Amino acid sequence: MTAETMAPAGSLLAAHDLRKAYGPTTALDGASFSIHPGEVVAVMGPSGSGKSTLLHCLAGIVPPDSGSITYNGRELATMNDSQRSALRRSEFGFVFQFGQLVPELTCVENVALPLRLNGTGRKEAERAALTWMERLEVDDLKGKRPGEVSGGQGQRVAVARALVTNPRVLFADEPTGALDSLNGERVMELLTEAARSTNAAVVLVTHEARVAAYSDREIVVRDGKSRDMERIV
Repeated sequence: MTAETMAPAGSLLAAHDLRKAYGPTTALDGASFSIHPGEVVAVMGPSGSGKSTLLHCLAGIVPPDSGSITYNGRELATMNDSQRSALRRSEFGFVFQFGQLVPELTCVENVALPLRLNGTGRKEAERAALTWMERLEVDDLKGKRPGEVSGGQGQRVAVARALVTNPRVLFADEPTGALDSLNGERVMELLTEAARSTNAAVVLVTHEARVAAYSDREIVVRDGKSRDMERIV
């Protein structure tokens, strides 16, 4: 059976029976995952359960020891490092817990950075960046540096940066973990609204139920194993 036949019909990104260990420590022990275009899936679990390792494997950052990952009908294992890097620059977007903005750059330069790395000219890249900053309600911060804005504002700038390339999959690893509840909810509202407007799939790693509530479906990872949960309305 090929990786493609193991991927659920219509899925954009799918993983089957992933296993990953770091020395004697097992991070993933047969985890599986799938997501469709436009779907928001929350990956939940306690600290150390393997959920961040699952995200890193799905994004092609860390190779699994065994198992398969299929993106858009192609197995990631068949790609070389430069092809996976190109995928992360153009078709995957990333939002991390602490934003990871470049402190020396202004906010608009941070948002434009993925486009600039892909060869887009400065004016065109910053024009696109401002469009996304306006959608995320931070266009008034374009000339400020990350150290001059609040945590909630900085995280919205990070979301704009993740979406500026119009990625097909957005990976968000504890995107509200460093924010208070009010700022966290606003970031999640804007993130999910913006992603759904472009039909991007969102892989949302979180341990917070209030953040997972923004998803369409939840997958719980425990002891390296995954379980798809039914959403109770």
